[in-house]
Amino acid sequence: MPAGSRTSPSASPTLVAERAFWLAGLPCVAGVDEVGRGALAGPLLAAAVILPACAGPRLRRLRFVLSGVRDSKLLSPERRTALVAPIRDVAIAVAIGLVEADELDAIGLGPANRLAMERAVLALAVTPDVLLLDACTIDLALPQVGLIDADALSLSVAAASIIAKVARDRLMTDADAADPRYGFALHKGYGSPLHQARLAEHGPSPIHRRCFRPVARLALAAQPDHQ
Repeated sequence: MPAGSRTSPSASPTLVAERAFWLAGLPCVAGVDEVGRGALAGPLLAAAVILPACAGPRLRRLRFVLSGVRDSKLLSPERRTALVAPIRDVAIAVAIGLVEADELDAIGLGPANRLAMERAVLALAVTPDVLLLDACTIDLALPQVGLIDADALSLSVAAASIIAKVARDRLMTDADAADPRYGFALHKGYGSPLHQARLAEHGPSPIHRRCFRPVARLALAAQPDHQ
């Protein structure tokens, strides 16, 4: 069940939750987070990160190397990108999972959110002993805890949020190169005024989510029967 309490947005994530599991004999704790839930276009993408169970000098070094890690929403794009290599260098395992727009349309946003996280966990090179997630649980037969504000509280979940955000932003930049009409590189598929104006001008692209109301209205209007 979700647990925990709201925390200050300026607070640094810690390893308190992870260490509780490490001390209980569960060393492989995967932090899991997703990005792109509210976007009008592009995939919903999740990442999973397992940090090494450690103590003493190794724990102090881990904290030092990851001292800049925060919830990805609190960091600039440049800072997020710079943190990817340190995260990957110290992590035992890192993986991503995604659900493309057409699959999201078929199954719905909530199931797509869980499926992306499940795919990220299943893609890990190491099977985790337990999962830490942000205010939810998923349909995998693994012990798991949903912490409110997990990306602000847990270092492994914050690391996952950065990996996911940078990976998705790169995909949206690639989408912009393939189809520059919508400005995906600027807004990453979210409903900015620019995006909505371009969407109204050009209609939905193949990577727009037709189950989202602003896109659905335009897709319906573009059908021959509604001209």
